[in-house]
Amino acid sequence: MSRPPHPRVAAVARALAEAGAGGEVRVLPAEVRTAAAAAAELDVPVGAIVNSLVFLADDAPVLILTSGAHRVDVDRVATLLGVRSLTPAPAEEVRRHTGQPVGGVAPLGHPDPLGTLVDVELARHDRVWAAAGHPAAVFPTTYDELLRLTAGTPVEVGAEVVAP
Repeated sequence: MSRPPHPRVAAVARALAEAGAGGEVRVLPAEVRTAAAAAAELDVPVGAIVNSLVFLADDAPVLILTSGAHRVDVDRVATLLGVRSLTPAPAEEVRRHTGQPVGGVAPLGHPDPLGTLVDVELARHDRVWAAAGHPAAVFPTTYDELLRLTAGTPVEVGAEVVAP
């Protein structure tokens, strides 16, 4: 008998279904808290992993969905947003704004909508994989669907740091 899904995963699955998303949540055998670990488990390029990163832009939360092969260039994004500072949110702030833990933040299903930037590099992949509310849960989607699901803004967020 299988156990019921984690409440956060169930909430993300509901949000995906309500939004008419095409992919279904997959629970992996173990937690994958990094893009490299997720890529290895899913047997996909690290660039096809969506990192959901919460930053504080002059103390206001912003969600940046970046390719697992990229690091956010905080100076570039701060300039783009017109803010003085852009800093990674501490884990307790991530959970407060998303309801989800670091390593498992989904692009949707948060208590309140978050302004979202989506890395244009994700468009290089026909299918990308995003966290689904828990470090052991993911779902497949496309770049276009990710933009639709999040009402996100496509941007260049940074330089490549890992071979795609």
